[in-house]
Amino acid sequence: MNRQTNTTKMPKSRVVKIDSEHSWDFFITQANNQGCPVMVHFTAAWCVPSVAMNPLFEELALSYQDVLFLSVDVDDVKGAASKMEITAMPTFVLMEQGTRINKIVGANPDEIRKMIDGFILQFRSRIPIKSQFE
Repeated sequence: MNRQTNTTKMPKSRVVKIDSEHSWDFFITQANNQGCPVMVHFTAAWCVPSVAMNPLFEELALSYQDVLFLSVDVDDVKGAASKMEITAMPTFVLMEQGTRINKIVGANPDEIRKMIDGFILQFRSRIPIKSQFE
């Protein structure tokens, strides 16, 4: 038995996998009530580019702790995909207060990083520093 394997743990995922309409509504409502932006990866298990984007999405979730990251399989949660007008995978949607701020269709890591970096700079500049630590 290799001890190092047992002591080295992967960080727990910060991406919430949405598995139903109910969980979609719950997490979106919670984020809205807390003023938390939401980044959503609309994916499908059969879509190779979507699956290939999972590690990037996990990395972004670890980098941006003040954003809620959701993963929605369009085949499992058709209603959420329909509400958000998702027609291709992968699609990445950035939301604030239930409103779509930006949307990127396709596996484009550089554009996704630019989108969230730009938004987060604006978002953080609107929040008083004191409230981030309360």
